[in-house]
Amino acid sequence: MRLEHVNITVPDPKATAATLQRLFDWKIRWEGAAISDGYSVHVGDADSYLALYSGDAPLETAGSSYHTKAGLNHVGVVVDDLAAIEARVRGEGFTPRSHADYEPGKRFYFDGPDGIEYEVVAYD
Repeated sequence: MRLEHVNITVPDPKATAATLQRLFDWKIRWEGAAISDGYSVHVGDADSYLALYSGDAPLETAGSSYHTKAGLNHVGVVVDDLAAIEARVRGEGFTPRSHADYEPGKRFYFDGPDGIEYEVVAYD
């Protein structure tokens, strides 16, 4: 078994997908009409993706996801070249933080499009 996708509500699925394409070399797998008169963009690679969804209702801002039941705390992305992705993250105007070496790899975090936290990790 494997995790195929995670569906996240965002204000503008196309804009978020474009940023994630630039950061991680992901591709649009599908996009189109979705539930509740919404729109979705599926962005990722051949094996997994993020389904980015926007519906017809105004979005509310939640508190800290780490203190919200069923909150999305972060999205973890495995990369081959941590330094190259960190440069892209900075180039997109995001601030990498919480760098750490841990067994068996290295990682950093950043708040990306729409305030979603990403953990970027490279394994040795």
